[in-house]
Amino acid sequence: MADFELGLVWFRRDLRVADHAALYHAVTRCRRVLCAFVFDREILSPLSKNDRRVPFIHASLIELDKSLREAGGGLIVRHGVPLHEILELARECGVNAVFANRDYEPSAKARDEAIGKKLASADVAFFTFKDQTIFHQDDVLTGAGKPYTVFTPYKRNWLASLTPDALKPYASEENLSALAKPPAGVKHGIPSLEALGFSKEHAPALPAGTSGAYQLFDDFHDRMADYDRTRDFPSVKGPSYLSVHLRHGTISVRALARTAHDAQRHGNRGAETWLSELIWRDFYFSVLHHFPQVGVPGDHQAFKAVYDRIEWESGDAADSNFAAWCEGRTGYPLVDAAMRQINSSGYMHNRLRMVVASFLTKDLGLDWRRGEQYFEALLNDFELSSNNGGWQWASSSGCDAQPYFRIFNPITQSEKFDANGKFIRHYVPELAALSDKDIHAPWKAKPDALKAAKISLGAEYPMPVVDHDTARKTTLARYAVVKSASFGPDAADDE
Repeated sequence: MADFELGLVWFRRDLRVADHAALYHAVTRCRRVLCAFVFDREILSPLSKNDRRVPFIHASLIELDKSLREAGGGLIVRHGVPLHEILELARECGVNAVFANRDYEPSAKARDEAIGKKLASADVAFFTFKDQTIFHQDDVLTGAGKPYTVFTPYKRNWLASLTPDALKPYASEENLSALAKPPAGVKHGIPSLEALGFSKEHAPALPAGTSGAYQLFDDFHDRMADYDRTRDFPSVKGPSYLSVHLRHGTISVRALARTAHDAQRHGNRGAETWLSELIWRDFYFSVLHHFPQVGVPGDHQAFKAVYDRIEWESGDAADSNFAAWCEGRTGYPLVDAAMRQINSSGYMHNRLRMVVASFLTKDLGLDWRRGEQYFEALLNDFELSSNNGGWQWASSSGCDAQPYFRIFNPITQSEKFDANGKFIRHYVPELAALSDKDIHAPWKAKPDALKAAKISLGAEYPMPVVDHDTARKTTLARYAVVKSASFGPDAADDE
């Protein structure tokens, strides 16, 4: 016997039918189930009309709606404020319970708390479930019952806590007989991108929806064994490119972790490294949950509060350097290529995210929050927890962060991870004619080499906005004001 007559599954960042926690609980506890998605007006309004993420979500919703229709249901899509839209849908349709998968961002948690209270006052139950992580909240704690702030012991406990049940898929796709079509009179079509205020010219850079996720996953499965050797080279097809699908839940993280875990148990080093990346994702979700101050909207604080005392560069020169960083014209080819990649595609290779973050904070001396906000505006796979964690790692202000005296050298990083300049030549074509040696630091090239390549520094390509060696010394002095509270003796390291 069903617990509820009519349930509503509120899809959010879980745009799939298979292995879906909230959908499974709804179809097994309700006699009939409706499905809905809300384009959150408060999130969409500040975005550029050319934002690439909205077309990806839109395309994924079209595929989700098709899957639900084939199973006897359909997707009700609204554009507004969720607090109003979900309450209105519950009232309009006579819903007894709303089911959703849990979100961990501070603003999302506040939203769900408010919606839960409003639904309760209308005598509608509200249930949320773990779905976008393997472990969350208090699942993985220290022996003293405290949250981990260092990754390695967290990873050990994460792996020790792993059981078959933790990776077991929810049988949501096999139990869809309870799905019901939207009631007559209830508006349920998917609005066009134009109606939402966005351009349809920027098609998703990667295939969208669950079909797109599995297309990428199947391709990566054949390359997984090499992941540990290829993942750091931006001109090599090393990554899985699944981060945007994890962000929007078009594929289950359990399916990915299960595949990686099974492969690494058989000695697959690439799978072991990739599984570690999935664990990092859980780790940053845990940090955000236990230390929400790092993700407070409009006021992201340093995890290590003492680092909020750092005096970052400011004024016209700092703003000019920030603009050069954003636009890919710092004079450091690998940095510029990486920034042009994100500007043109909404994607940036993970190794390069570390390089450009280090450059912004430790070469230009600019507040990490400026870079964090820029990535938030552009990354197709933007995830508050991982983005914040990554930026604080690079600026040495976060948990288990890069020590402040370890500073990425943009030239040696370029020589090591793009030795033949293939990636640079793709995104900085004005340097294409330079030799593999000169392309990493054009200002060091001999005049004849520049002339042969038809490059005049300051014209076709800029001179460096800062000298790395000088900037490094300035950074060490800047961080010295807090080093005694955070670190032991200096051990300067230029990577």
